[in-house]
Amino acid sequence: MFPNTLNDRLHQYWLLARFDKPIGILILLWPTLWALWISGNGKPDLLVLTVFVLGVVLMRAAGCVINDYADKDFDPHVDRCKLRPIAAGKVTPKEALIVFAVLCLTAFGLVLLMNLYTIALSFIGAFLAASYPFMKRFTHLPQAYLGAAFGFAIPMAFAAQTNEIPTVGWMLYLAVLLWALVYDTMYAMVDIDDDLKIGVKSTAILFGKRVREITATLQLIIMMLLVAVGLMQHLNWPYYLGLLVAGGFSLYQQKLIFHFHKPDCFKAFLNNNWFGLAVFIGLLVAYV
Repeated sequence: MFPNTLNDRLHQYWLLARFDKPIGILILLWPTLWALWISGNGKPDLLVLTVFVLGVVLMRAAGCVINDYADKDFDPHVDRCKLRPIAAGKVTPKEALIVFAVLCLTAFGLVLLMNLYTIALSFIGAFLAASYPFMKRFTHLPQAYLGAAFGFAIPMAFAAQTNEIPTVGWMLYLAVLLWALVYDTMYAMVDIDDDLKIGVKSTAILFGKRVREITATLQLIIMMLLVAVGLMQHLNWPYYLGLLVAGGFSLYQQKLIFHFHKPDCFKAFLNNNWFGLAVFIGLLVAYV
């Protein structure tokens, strides 16, 4: 039975877009802000900043909607997902596609305020975001593909600020791609039993019992890339202090996933919000 009132419909769309769970927005926002502060030498253009912050909110929502549409046959069999609006029968797949289109078109309207280079890059970013949910059917590396999609705001931010993407921009993009791979692997560890049962692929399955060693190695590489970014930009000590704090959060995440306890794996995923915030605060103070 579908709710009939306008408020009920809007509430279901709100849940579909996961606006009730802002962790996804935050975990996308922090690296976008990293890129905007670095590309703007600590003083990002106000219009660019506004467009990208709103774009993060809209595209994260669009990503959640298309993900649930793609997983409409899987989610009813996954404990954590079976109450989502499509899986629970409260939003139809057709409605979901309409919501997805509205969110994407609104975001594209904002991108049109940027330069031609950024507009051109937005088509690549949109393709990555729309195609990601289907990757788990074909590859054990959907988390890497997610990183490519989530991180694409990085080159777009440099293009919007400077009309070019320098080497430091691509280095930061790689760091963000690997970071998303790590935190989404921790997220996938929560669903590993259900994923195995329904035939969905993930890095948590691919890495198996070596997931801790592999994610720890990736976290080390991420820190090295972020240090390199700081050296290339001649950032001063507050940035590296921020990285030190972020490194502490990475160690804490390894502690959380050590016993493969699902609630703790989910806590490790959530803790990445603080990792992103620590790096941003370090950047913010370094440019003062």
